[in-house]
Amino acid sequence: MRARHYHDFLGARPALGWVEVHSENYFGAGGYDRHVLERVRTAYEVSLHGVGLGLGSAHGFGAAHLEKLAKLVAWIDPVLVSEHLSWGATASRHLNDLLPLPCSTEALALVAGRVEVVQDALRRRILVENISAYVDPGGNEMQEGEFLAELARRTGCGLLLDVNNLYVNQHNLGRDALTQLAALHSVAEIHLAGHLRRGGMLIDHHGDRVADAVWRLYEAALERFGPVPTLIEWDTDIPALEVLLEEAAKAEERLKARYAFSA
Repeated sequence: MRARHYHDFLGARPALGWVEVHSENYFGAGGYDRHVLERVRTAYEVSLHGVGLGLGSAHGFGAAHLEKLAKLVAWIDPVLVSEHLSWGATASRHLNDLLPLPCSTEALALVAGRVEVVQDALRRRILVENISAYVDPGGNEMQEGEFLAELARRTGCGLLLDVNNLYVNQHNLGRDALTQLAALHSVAEIHLAGHLRRGGMLIDHHGDRVADAVWRLYEAALERFGPVPTLIEWDTDIPALEVLLEEAAKAEERLKARYAFSA
């Protein structure tokens, strides 16, 4: 849910099962954004999706950030809470990006400890999302899918599977998307988005309709994980609300076609 759609969304009340918002946009104690979210919560389940906690930041994990998130969770009582498998800060500097971690035993131990801290603070399970990457950090001791699966096993967290990120990483880094899918379990949410081609690289810019190849990978994910709640992300060049609803309807059609239920 984006600010430019507030008016249309509240007026139309589209037939959706749930909405997702970026947690950090609602950390303030008041204001119009919180007012809208409170109104939306009366009609829809709300999922909180974070972009700034930095689960893998070795020396820049934000205790103050986690405290704000905990207050927001207690206030809005979301149906899901999620964050990214990434790092984005050092002890003295925040880099304002979602940066990739090595798939190593050392990184796994660090992130598992952080997930447990977050889940204890929020008093609930969180979901961890795979990210897109444009360079491999090296030091990998396992596949990304194996890393995420083991993280879920150790901590009891769920996984947020971003299908577009799988496809982008397959193209950019040569990581076979179906191999990653086969390793995963505990997937409780799926993200879909558009990407941008720049030269020989794909950029996860969330600024276009979902590509045909990503829809096909989504169908493979549904085959493996069942009818998982699915979200369309669109963060740049944000179109009219109707365009997002059209993309959401495409996901619902695939859910219904495979599982014959009302999504």
